[in-house]
Amino acid sequence: MAETALITGASSGIGLELAKIFAANGINVVLVARSQPQLQQLAQQLQAEHGIEAHVLAYDLSQYSHAKTIFDWCRTAGISINYLVNNAGFGHWSVFAESQWPKQEQMINLNITTLTYLTHLFLPAMVAQKRGKIMNVASTAAFQPGPIMSVYFATKAYVLHFTEAIAHELAGTGVTATALCPGATESDFQNKAAMQESRLFKGKKLPTSAAVAAYGYKTMQQGKVVAVHGFMNWLMAASVGLAPRSLVVKMVAYLQRK
Repeated sequence: MAETALITGASSGIGLELAKIFAANGINVVLVARSQPQLQQLAQQLQAEHGIEAHVLAYDLSQYSHAKTIFDWCRTAGISINYLVNNAGFGHWSVFAESQWPKQEQMINLNITTLTYLTHLFLPAMVAQKRGKIMNVASTAAFQPGPIMSVYFATKAYVLHFTEAIAHELAGTGVTATALCPGATESDFQNKAAMQESRLFKGKKLPTSAAVAAYGYKTMQQGKVVAVHGFMNWLMAASVGLAPRSLVVKMVAYLQRK
């Protein structure tokens, strides 16, 4: 029986590229994002190219109650999820005191609450079947505080720590959990976060979403718990704990500014 992967944020960037990789490996996909036209186009492409089943669920996951709607749909459709990829997320580039609360609330709901709820809903069946893999997309932002994107960095720290904790709990169950930690990546993220002019992105040649997705898929299949893409990103993440925290915050603030 063919396996199935549920991928959130599948309409663009890393999520879209992961959907292509799963399909190329003969794995059916459940594609979740807000944009139904983009998802439908992707589903048709994957079905035509790889002969897999591709299902489309268009929901705004910043409303975390939709996690239960998705879970109930899968159960009613008789679809067992073997791979859960919590990729959906966004950032907001603003000094916290000047930011809009609705935007911050949506970010917390999407990056933390929906991710946690989906994991809580789908994980028990994986444990019962003694097989399954979860990938939570964190970020190199998870390893330090992030002035000018304070809430985003904090949400990704949650994703990293949550994933590490459940990975330990799952040892010996046949189920694994992986935190994929990409650095700055060539995608629509910076446009949606309104940070195209930051030093972190402007004028930089960045890894492609396809390269990050390929690395994430490989490390998830290997059962790696923390997967930092790129040697320089790994070096940065590993060295954060060696520097004074006040210096780390200043360095991040410098990179975040125009």
